[in-house]
Amino acid sequence: MSSKSDPIISGVGQSAVGKFVDRLPLLLTIDAIKDALDNAGLRVGDIDGVATWPGRVETMLDMGPVGCDGVIDALGIKATWYNGAFESAAQYGPIAGAVAAVQQGWARHVVVFRTVCQGSARRKPELFPSVQPAGLSGGMEHIIPYHAYSAANWTAQMASRHFHDYGTTREQLGQVAINARRNGALNPRAIFRDPITMEDYLSARMISSPLCLFDCDTLSDASTAIIVSAAETGADLKNVPIRIDAIAQSLPGRYSWDQPVEAACYPTGKRLWELSDFTVEDVDIGQLYDGFSFLTLQWIEALGFCPVGEGGRYLEGGHRIARDGVFPINTNGGQIAAGRTHAFGYVREAVRQLRGQAEETQVDRDLKLAVTGAGGGPLAMAMLLARD
Repeated sequence: MSSKSDPIISGVGQSAVGKFVDRLPLLLTIDAIKDALDNAGLRVGDIDGVATWPGRVETMLDMGPVGCDGVIDALGIKATWYNGAFESAAQYGPIAGAVAAVQQGWARHVVVFRTVCQGSARRKPELFPSVQPAGLSGGMEHIIPYHAYSAANWTAQMASRHFHDYGTTREQLGQVAINARRNGALNPRAIFRDPITMEDYLSARMISSPLCLFDCDTLSDASTAIIVSAAETGADLKNVPIRIDAIAQSLPGRYSWDQPVEAACYPTGKRLWELSDFTVEDVDIGQLYDGFSFLTLQWIEALGFCPVGEGGRYLEGGHRIARDGVFPINTNGGQIAAGRTHAFGYVREAVRQLRGQAEETQVDRDLKLAVTGAGGGPLAMAMLLARD
């Protein structure tokens, strides 16, 4: 349960973010780490742990271009613990690992990073010579033979089921994208800064029904770094420490083209509150996965902000999730507007909001508790971040 001795986030940092950033992945990663170190008031010599997801993955270098070894060597880190692995419940896996390492005394300050270079991989494919697998394996065996090549296809299937079962409409779902673009207009780092109207949304090109172009995030180049530290170091930090109150995860089923009855976010949301003394009524702000807008709707239900099946009606009109609403979400524009940072951007934004340092995107009220969710479909992790 919640404890004032819980590990803290001491610093957050980010590199340049764009659809194409002309900078090598390792250099983007170092930029983000140096930014996080400055934010925390720490030096490279203070870091004794490194973690990332998914590590360096030779079969998809656009998604996994940098591993722990490269960062440790480049910065000369004296690591007593490190971990970079692909098999995890979602993108927050290395943050959970860092929390465990700090709790067990394996490390005192762990830098956790996520680097993506999907824009560069399409602009300069020769720099990302990914090894092509000989055949399908793992979860892809249940998806690719049915020509479901994109996560948009898998998510659209779940969205269609929700529309059918609960009467959810595109006008309701569109509020996630409209809110993201409205918030992105305030964020100088956002890739898309032009707001959209409901008319724009409904007339946009369909990608995988019922998801249109504006329901999808965008490929980008970026690195985001988070430093997880022991609680007792908080007094010596440059900025207010943010306590990691709880982390939950779930993997209820395998990848499959069969229609899932329950996405992983639902048991994950339930588990999160079992691990905390806080309740959903205590939450001030949310940063919820919007790789596709429908995933945000699911997270809202899963975390208990409304009953299952009521997500569409909760989003009706967009008032509740707006910056001045009862539950502001994705205040920097999320991934739909600010670019695909694979959930780490949500943690950076949550920390900045809780500290009152989010500048143009800052919500104008006292914030003490943030919830953030990562992943969709069969992958899900969630965290509660608290300013004590």
